[in-house]
Amino acid sequence: MGAMRFIFDFFAGKQAVRNAFREHRTQALLCMGSFASIPPAFAAKKMGISIFLHDGNARLGKANKFLSRYAKALALSFPSPDAAKCRCPAILTGMPLRQELKECIHCSREEAVKKINGIYGSSFIPSRPVLLAFGGSLGAASLNKAVLSLLTLPGAENLQIIHLAGKGKVKELEEAYNSFRGTKLLLESSDAMQFLYPAADLIISRAGGSTVAETACFGKYTILVPYPYAAEDHQFDNASYLAESGGAVIIRDNETLADKLKKNISSFLASPEIFMENGRKNLAKARPDAAKEIIDMMENILFAAQIAGKKGQ
Repeated sequence: MGAMRFIFDFFAGKQAVRNAFREHRTQALLCMGSFASIPPAFAAKKMGISIFLHDGNARLGKANKFLSRYAKALALSFPSPDAAKCRCPAILTGMPLRQELKECIHCSREEAVKKINGIYGSSFIPSRPVLLAFGGSLGAASLNKAVLSLLTLPGAENLQIIHLAGKGKVKELEEAYNSFRGTKLLLESSDAMQFLYPAADLIISRAGGSTVAETACFGKYTILVPYPYAAEDHQFDNASYLAESGGAVIIRDNETLADKLKKNISSFLASPEIFMENGRKNLAKARPDAAKEIIDMMENILFAAQIAGKKGQ
């Protein structure tokens, strides 16, 4: 039954995008990875529309590897350890940044803290260090538990913590935070990441492609905890992009996570300025104009093909 449903959805999706391509007179298709890209890519191939790819992780996804045989080029978010498996040119462009984030890259921490206090009614002080912790849109139980272990560290009362716990996970953390003597903001998630990033002095997070790209653009030192069940351990490859130049540290999500996190946060509390300086190393790897780089790549390749076509006439 599942196979039949997949086949039906595949052909229905293919026909739907073919209709859309005709309506909009599409000249090029950009596939952003995942198997959802396959029906539109096959429709584009059938109609003679140029196909381009983008991968949001350092290690190429299966769909992009497969579609690369039909594509003009693949845009990389990070240098890829398996780019040789790509059957079209692979070009480093970076991960597109959401517009609201891009607009706040140069936002001062004072301005960011003021915005956060205004949105959430919190009482953060710009002169005190801010720790931002999150585990993705759904949160991460192991990461949440490890962050709670930091609340009793010597000097932790000087920390200001913003903790995005994930959907439905705030209640289970509230009791531990009630005894925390520092300033805290405990949320499921936030639509104000454009202010949370510049307000933070240190970040603890998973190592998804978007997160790695965003922390680089804001120049923040990040403790990256790759999701242990990610396909082909691709979050470790993402994290390595920042860790190799000293702008991040990678901690594995296992029984030693809490202890290693405590060690890093103790060092941060002792010398926050060192961590902040190391975080600025990430700016050298930031690509805030990635969306434009991808469009430029596509236009340049299409223009070169057009010129070559005219010369061949």
